[in-house]
Amino acid sequence: MAKDFSTRAENYSKWYNDIVQRAELAENSAVRGCMVIKPYGYAIWEKMQAALDKMFKDTGHSNAYFPLFIPKSFFSREASHVEGFAKECAIVTHYRLKNDPDGKGVVVDEDAKLEEELIIRPTSETIIWDTYRNWIQSYRDLPILVNQWANVVRWEMRTRMFLRTAEFLWQEGHTAHATEQEALEETYQMLDVYADFAENFMAIPVLKGIKSENERFAGAIETFCIEALMQDGKALQAGTSHFLGQNFAKAFDVKFASKEGKLEYVWATSWGVSTRLVGALIMAHSDDNGLVLPPKLAPIQTVIIPIYKTEDQRKVVFEKASEIKNLLEKIGIRVKFDDRDTYKPGWKFNEYEFKGVPVRIAIGPRDVENGTVEIARRDLLKKEIVATDQLVQRIPELLDDIQHTLFQRALTFREENTRKADNWEEFLQILDEKGGFILAHWDGTAETEQKIKEETKATIRCIPLGDNKEPGKCVYTGNPSASRVVFARAY
Repeated sequence: MAKDFSTRAENYSKWYNDIVQRAELAENSAVRGCMVIKPYGYAIWEKMQAALDKMFKDTGHSNAYFPLFIPKSFFSREASHVEGFAKECAIVTHYRLKNDPDGKGVVVDEDAKLEEELIIRPTSETIIWDTYRNWIQSYRDLPILVNQWANVVRWEMRTRMFLRTAEFLWQEGHTAHATEQEALEETYQMLDVYADFAENFMAIPVLKGIKSENERFAGAIETFCIEALMQDGKALQAGTSHFLGQNFAKAFDVKFASKEGKLEYVWATSWGVSTRLVGALIMAHSDDNGLVLPPKLAPIQTVIIPIYKTEDQRKVVFEKASEIKNLLEKIGIRVKFDDRDTYKPGWKFNEYEFKGVPVRIAIGPRDVENGTVEIARRDLLKKEIVATDQLVQRIPELLDDIQHTLFQRALTFREENTRKADNWEEFLQILDEKGGFILAHWDGTAETEQKIKEETKATIRCIPLGDNKEPGKCVYTGNPSASRVVFARAY
């Protein structure tokens, strides 16, 4: 499986693409910039969906679905929103094809031009707030706590599977509230939900913070984010929660009668994560032997591989392996018994190691006699012999330990790659020689932020939440700064 497989040190980008393709997560499609998510990759996304969906519903949200197509005029109602997405929009202009008169297939029927062009959704604020106008009349109709699982299109020129594709899958929450305070509380709550998911399911530590004005979501008053650090020292934005104020309510004239009988504009939030989380999972944990998955999100948590030579051995081993599979499934472990006779055990070992299955159980005729099995854990590539009657206890312990170990390893990596820079020379040295998160002072101006980005390709990933006041001088201009912000090169 690992033949001709790039290492992280040799070529990090190729290493990433090799894992995506060889672990059968996704492949490029016939449509430029779009990918085919293969069953194993989609199974990981399904695990993410299931966990997040429960977290959303536990916090009072319901799922709904809104149209893929958005009238072009909707985008012109919120000025900053259209400016932010204009260059990424895919547009439907006609609704019919016809046979080419020259016999060369089909062509667009020029007589079938739409009266108003339709945008394939890059995000759904506009169509949803046009809908909310019909749903909201009184304070009794609030809050609206809705989430949508959907696909979106953003016409990216430089694409990379999972991390940045022209079409991707995501969820987008859109909520409506009677007061500013309620909307802010919702914004913070969903940021916490994302951080909880990233750390406790993905085993990835994240920084919570506020985006700078330059990095803010188009149409938001404030954008809050979680930022993760990948093994190559680059940051990845893993989730965002936006406080939209009354911008979209005013753009779409969404008002409600308050308890006092006054007509007031509704307060709004939106929040989302996408299939780029699969990319984050790959880059945060995987190694030079392939994919490494945290047990909570692994489609297969434990694989059982039988070893035998004769037909009699096969029967004995298969009987015991099936028994182990049933025992583990009864306690909620996702188990696969690979009974294929078309591949040798060694090939199967390599396959499941490359695909990141957390625990592998090997069992042969001698193991059956001894009442033991050989267990291998993927994260540390260590093996142990365990008595069969101890598996029901040992496997859950092992999965919990792997989940914890992956998080601690990622946390240690982040801590070792978070550094302070107090001047421009130090900033450049850290950025070029070490990478990672750089805590540095910034004078708070968009102009300085843009110059730093143009000169270094580093951006302000977030302004950390909490009481982190530390007056100093901007590393670029020397002007006063109230506190440090987090810089990094990013995906």
